[in-house]
Amino acid sequence: MKRLRYYLGLMDKKTTTYRYSTNVGGRPAQKDLYEGECHVIYAGRSPDNFGVRREPTFWHNGIAYTIERTHKLAIDRPTITIAIPTEMLRIASATPAAADFCLRAVKPYFEAINEGYANRSRPDKENGKFYIYEPGPQVLLRNAAYFAMHPAKDYEELRCNEIFVNPDISPPDDIFCLHIRMEVQLPHKWLDRAITMLCKQMPNAAERFVNEFDVLALEDVLKLEKMQKGIREFLKTSDYCAFIANGSILARERGSDRPDSTAIPFKSPAEHEIEAAGFKGIGIKRGVTVITGGGYSGKSTVLNAISAGIYNHIAGDGRELCITDDSAVTITAEDGRAVSSVNISPFIKWIPGSNPGDFSTTHASGSTSQAANIMEAVSFGSKLLLIDEDRSATNFMIRDAVMKKLIEKEPITPFTDRVRELCSKGTSTILVIGGSGEYLSVADNIFMMDEFIMSEVTETAKALVQAAQMPCDCANWSNIRSITEKFSSYPTGAGRERLSVTDTGFIAIGDERIDIRSLHDIATPAQVNALAFILRYLAKSSAGLSELEALALAMRGLSPKKGSADSETDIAAEVNELIAQINQNSLNVVDSGFFTTMERFMDVPRAFEVLAAINRMRHVEWKNKS
Repeated sequence: MKRLRYYLGLMDKKTTTYRYSTNVGGRPAQKDLYEGECHVIYAGRSPDNFGVRREPTFWHNGIAYTIERTHKLAIDRPTITIAIPTEMLRIASATPAAADFCLRAVKPYFEAINEGYANRSRPDKENGKFYIYEPGPQVLLRNAAYFAMHPAKDYEELRCNEIFVNPDISPPDDIFCLHIRMEVQLPHKWLDRAITMLCKQMPNAAERFVNEFDVLALEDVLKLEKMQKGIREFLKTSDYCAFIANGSILARERGSDRPDSTAIPFKSPAEHEIEAAGFKGIGIKRGVTVITGGGYSGKSTVLNAISAGIYNHIAGDGRELCITDDSAVTITAEDGRAVSSVNISPFIKWIPGSNPGDFSTTHASGSTSQAANIMEAVSFGSKLLLIDEDRSATNFMIRDAVMKKLIEKEPITPFTDRVRELCSKGTSTILVIGGSGEYLSVADNIFMMDEFIMSEVTETAKALVQAAQMPCDCANWSNIRSITEKFSSYPTGAGRERLSVTDTGFIAIGDERIDIRSLHDIATPAQVNALAFILRYLAKSSAGLSELEALALAMRGLSPKKGSADSETDIAAEVNELIAQINQNSLNVVDSGFFTTMERFMDVPRAFEVLAAINRMRHVEWKNKS
């Protein structure tokens, strides 16, 4: 840390930019702590014959601290990544749950520092503050805490900014480390405090975290992760698509994601109780399942818990043993969404002036949007659809026998008429139904919720309804598409990229303003940030540009050309490949500090949400190859 202290010591005591003046080749120049400019003295050479090297990583007692720009307008707010060798922490299993545990464990050490500086009468720019990501109850792959290799220190520090390097000695092997990423607001006009924060309090907090690391608590977390994995493996090899353990707390406190302390613990109906990975609970079989009940009975709460089960949750969340097929997609009506070249003919027979087998619109209705959402989810590999009638288009969901007789020329084939056929194609459905009995006759299993207690009522319900008459025609479920007009992060005619996320649920990229408010399976704002950066990476890669090439074009006031109409892109394959690359190499693959309004903390989304966002782009052109 003495080299970092040296750079800071060159700055003005009242600095707000955290730059210092120096001479380069006899000329005055402005430098900052991000450059980490070192004088390299090599073994066997005269001290006057030195080299120059950029080394923005600082070491203290075997822990590395890398300082980088958050973005060009935040010189006083660096992003710092602390790399702690896993050997120090005695971590043998470097899993997402282990990284998640470490993030939650290290956070209090830096919050204690912040409490010492907190002053409500002054902003953070005057006080100084460490910003560490606040995780929700989900266990996700994050850039705030992850495991990766880190270059080992290959030099010795001398005085000031001098380092000694022996080129005759092979560089040491890289070190496998836990990386903790945070942002730090350096206090304006208070250099002494900045030095204390970076050179004393930060390494002290990191070393206290290491010394007090609770290995036994980590083992409990890893045991839970193993149990969750066991249930997921069970679902993949069984006839079940979802599992809720007995004793789970499904209800949430009003306005929060915390478990409701007054909630009734879940208990499976005896007829459907199974054991998965050593735990007893309800197993929801593949097929068509209806959850019904009166208002405020808990039916939507159960569906929300099933939806949450696509991700693992931490102990104490109440839903940690609610596990769902991770290809599940929540389907709703989405008035006004853009649709491009989607086959919605299984549900829509004809549309004036349009082809339902190759349907496009910039403003879909509730029924056509819900049809498109289902077809897109199925084409991208979803094996489970989650539908709540309260968020659906009524004319898409049902049409009773009387209305079928009254209205002879009806273009919409309701979902109730197709749900069994869809099931025969390998996609199950779980529906929350409270106002219509149409689905009772087509369901494999029917559950009743009454004051948050579930019971099985399949035989009773079916005795009350007549068997539904399914349409005699078989639908064309094929929905094979490719992109012919590749999207870009550059607005038309602009030489600067556009990327931002709004608080109202939109991603702006290039000419696009993508409405993601109906992507209900996005769990955190940090997933939205990652989604935006992933879209930007896909746009850049589709243009065949490297980061430097894109920057060079921008500096010349030029924008890269979009793909020609003759080229076709299998975007699903590209997205799946990129998500796999991120899972292997961390979110640093897509991260960029170019965008001054973008938050840098990211959680990995599923490929389903990335593809869903691309489907909602209004300027992307698709080709239906069905």
